[in-house]
Amino acid sequence: MSDDDSQQNFILGFLLALIALVIFFVLGIAVWHKGHAAAPAHARPAVAAAAAAAPGPTTTVAEVTETVTVVIPDGASIRVANGVVNFYFATGSADLAPGAAEALAAVIKGVESGRKAVVSGFHDTTGDAATNEQLAKKRADTVRDVLVGLGVPAGKVDLQKPAVTAGSGNNAEARRVEVKLVD
Repeated sequence: MSDDDSQQNFILGFLLALIALVIFFVLGIAVWHKGHAAAPAHARPAVAAAAAAAPGPTTTVAEVTETVTVVIPDGASIRVANGVVNFYFATGSADLAPGAAEALAAVIKGVESGRKAVVSGFHDTTGDAATNEQLAKKRADTVRDVLVGLGVPAGKVDLQKPAVTAGSGNNAEARRVEVKLVD
């Protein structure tokens, strides 16, 4: 009789564990789907959202009117201050920090009003100078491609190599691309 009781207890424990596992699995899927469906627009990739938006004559772009800083742990970040958008990059990388489209909103608005965007790439002073200059150009090309991808005509984006491409300040601040509006 003791053997039958232990078998029944084992089967009952196994069934309860199986039911609990199924419940946690279903709840996990529900929470995961709810988190993805309810993600705010700013948490979605900005360039993909801009590309997916239907073109229309009443396209509205947010205007950045204050200093905005987005910091990403790997060193990539964006800073908008005094009408200049600075994209900072991790060492050896040309990957933009998330939020590029939002940061470029004021630039896009300025271009729509007849101004031109000037994109300049800088690098730090560590490593090979020729490799750093190529990387600075690649970073500037990436920013230009994002602007064009967001609807700015390529003729309104001017890539300019600065007279001194080695940026000032610490190395993290030196690895940047600046976007300015000119008349």
